[in-house]
Amino acid sequence: MGIIVGAIAGIIDIIPMILQNLTWDANLSAFSMWIIVGIFIATTEYKIASGFKGIIIAFLVLCPSAILIGWKEPLSLIPIGIMTIVLGALSGIAIEKTKRQSTK
Repeated sequence: MGIIVGAIAGIIDIIPMILQNLTWDANLSAFSMWIIVGIFIATTEYKIASGFKGIIIAFLVLCPSAILIGWKEPLSLIPIGIMTIVLGALSGIAIEKTKRQSTK
């Protein structure tokens, strides 16, 4: 389920990137980041709210790329951070809900 939710989050994240004509390496980097985030959210057992867990994991995965991005374009970290918060929280909640439903 983490891969599916991650893929959905990745598609949502890259749609504005494609509309801005960003390079395909940037698009593929963002998409693959969300796949990894989805896997990590699904397999990590933190005893915190699922939305907050998603945000923490998403920012941990983003951190190395954010250093590179921020070095050249610091202002671009603002929309990236906003998308990371929103998609991280939604991914955490969605994965937790599907885990609960599959255990019933």
